[in-house]
Amino acid sequence: MLNMDIDPRRLRVLLAIGRTGGVLAAADELGITPSAVSQQLNKLEDEAGHVLVVRTPRGSVLTPAGLAMAEAAEEIERALSVARGRIEGEADLTGLVRLGGFSSFVRTMVIPRLPDWRAQYPHLQIRIVEADIPTLIRLLRRRELDAAVLELDSTTAEQRPLSPGMSEEPLLDEPWKLAVPAGALIDSENLDLTRLPLPWLDVDASAANAAVIGRLRRSASPSAETVHRYQETLTALALVAAGEGVAVVPTLALSGIVHDGVTILDIPGLGTRRIVLRRFNERRSVGRPVNTIARLLRESVTSFDAAEAL
Repeated sequence: MLNMDIDPRRLRVLLAIGRTGGVLAAADELGITPSAVSQQLNKLEDEAGHVLVVRTPRGSVLTPAGLAMAEAAEEIERALSVARGRIEGEADLTGLVRLGGFSSFVRTMVIPRLPDWRAQYPHLQIRIVEADIPTLIRLLRRRELDAAVLELDSTTAEQRPLSPGMSEEPLLDEPWKLAVPAGALIDSENLDLTRLPLPWLDVDASAANAAVIGRLRRSASPSAETVHRYQETLTALALVAAGEGVAVVPTLALSGIVHDGVTILDIPGLGTRRIVLRRFNERRSVGRPVNTIARLLRESVTSFDAAEAL
């Protein structure tokens, strides 16, 4: 049973572990020793009555209970950030933030919010760079971006290590969808993803859904057929409507898109697309414009109604 006498100050330690992927990195971000991080985590687990973090060869991962606690910590962080902004006159915030992102996120989560953000922070400049994932990572490593929103297949996300000094903050986990030709009569409840009646549409290798198709093909046979190769979801939907195959598509990319001739299915076993914000850690990070942008992105994701995507 959850102990309600939880010290909320310990939640920031759990949040730092979840964002950085390890005790050492969390200690560096918080400016305390690794032993202090471990002690605070142990006390928090005692208070919660649950294991919150498990250590793997690739780093520390939050358990389901840990994720629930981290979500609560993020809510507290958002509320404190809003209050701090009001107290400190955040509207006077100045500076330039170069934000990179992939197409569907920029289109749905960022651009519609820009007018409100300009009104809130008239002296804050936001420059958007839309690009594919390899380009975004390269620009971020070169410090040509201040932050980048990236997509990962949640099943294989831990296989991509962070660059030294970089932190990763989860923004959204959304289900992958299966796009099939309308009238294909595919039974979504009893569908064997390794034995589809139509070939997979191949996607650019840098896209997160390429990892989904890869692991599904490995479950069946490396020789399982794929046809064509696309980059944009609109192209995939056009190919599906033409009866050329089936495609794994992210929920967010379907927002506001007409997909005549295509049926979108919820299929157990596809997993989720994880959308994360990456940026470099800075010891003197309080009040940095990029922190404000990170908060605005979190708020945008929170307020987004996933039902709009379909």
